[in-house]
Amino acid sequence: MNTENTKAQMRKGILEFCILSLINHREMYVSDLIDELKKGKLDVVEGTLYPLLTRLKNGEFLSYRWEESTGGPPRKYYQITEKGKLFLSELLNTWNELTDSVNQITQKN
Repeated sequence: MNTENTKAQMRKGILEFCILSLINHREMYVSDLIDELKKGKLDVVEGTLYPLLTRLKNGEFLSYRWEESTGGPPRKYYQITEKGKLFLSELLNTWNELTDSVNQITQKN
C-alpha cells in the first residue's frame, strides 16, 4: 500500500470540496483562493491549484471570466455553476455522513 498516494488522493478530494465551498460564496481569483485556503491551514501552491481548477472547469463544476487588471495581466475569476452547486451539495452530504461515522466510532468508550 502506498500511503503517500492515498494521502494525495484524499487531499485532492478535500481540496476540491474546499475550493467549491469557497467559490460558492463568491467568485474568486486564484490568489484569493490560496489566501483563504491558507487561513484554513491548508497550505496550497499555484502548481497544485491550477490542475484542480482545470479539472473542475472541464467537469463543468466551475466557469470563469476574465477581468482586466490595472497592475498586470487580466485575471481569471472563477464562479460555481449549477452543476457545481449540485456536486457541492453531494460532497457536503458525503462529508457529513463520513464525519458522523468516524465520530461515532472514535468516540466510543
